[in-house]
Amino acid sequence: MSYSSRARMSLLMSLAVYPIVVGYAFLVSTMTPGWEFWQRSFIIVPMVASTIVFFVVPTITTRFGRFIAGVKKGAA
Repeated sequence: MSYSSRARMSLLMSLAVYPIVVGYAFLVSTMTPGWEFWQRSFIIVPMVASTIVFFVVPTITTRFGRFIAGVKKGAA
């Protein structure tokens, strides 16, 4: 995978994962008002990781595969 492909994948992953992390953090913080940060993170991390592995990566690779791979310059 080239550097530009990794950069495009990183951009798409950041755009997809940020709202998921914020949403889960908000949800967990409202349900656990007295907990410490590390305790909330202990709950949030498996949720985020599972969402990324089972939903975000497959969706991004199927829908944006050509964008990630980039345009190949082939022989005419």
